Amino acid sequence: MEAKAVLRYTKVSPRKARQVVDLVRGKGIEEAMNILQFTPKKAARMVERTLRSAVANAVNQDEATVREEELYVKEAFVDGGIGMKRMRPQPRGAAGMIRKRYSHITLIVADDE
Repeated sequence: MEAKAVLRYTKVSPRKARQVVDLVRGKGIEEAMNILQFTPKKAARMVERTLRSAVANAVNQDEATVREEELYVKEAFVDGGIGMKRMRPQPRGAAGMIRKRYSHITLIVADDE
């Protein structure tokens, strides 16, 4: 049995979020939560929030009863979202582009079937 949670349009670049997501992919829920709580990155809080949502979705599904201890992170990936574009003055009258990147974080948890 699988459950999914997606956090969309979160204000962190996909590259930085992928560093955190790679730490928890394939791990059990308890181990993943411990890793995320002690990871000093902004994206770790967002991934932890998404993981809690995925676990709640799995536990509260109607068709099956599953315990939180049986779950693990089956799939975890980060997609790039929209990017806000801002201009910054550069030398000789030019303008430099600043891209403020957004991410979509997707976590899929499953039990040991």
